[in-house]
Amino acid sequence: MGREARARMARDLADAITKDASNRGKLIESGWLALVAATFPKDVPAIQYKEMRSAFFAGAHHLFASIMNVMDEDREPTKNDMLRMDLIHHELQAFLQEYKREHNIPDDIVPPESGTRN
Repeated sequence: MGREARARMARDLADAITKDASNRGKLIESGWLALVAATFPKDVPAIQYKEMRSAFFAGAHHLFASIMNVMDEDREPTKNDMLRMDLIHHELQAFLQEYKREHNIPDDIVPPESGTRN
């Protein structure tokens, strides 16, 4: 199986997991557990685990609250709303690329991107 096919399979699996977690009200928790599985050593101290989980959820809360605060109220998403969402997406993608470079993670390990299918 080629790199492109593996990347597509990874995206499809991540999409399915994301949709299921979202439907169960556990989207952030699932993201946290995926981060733990991918990056934490098995013997991480309990206090470090607890503090990192708090930081992860605090970041998620900040992003969600910020999105809700910048959206134009009482109407469908406006052009400015969509621009703000796009800027958030680009900011997070830039972070992800920097993280991957710093940790030598290959580009075929990708997060789900809603609406993106190759």
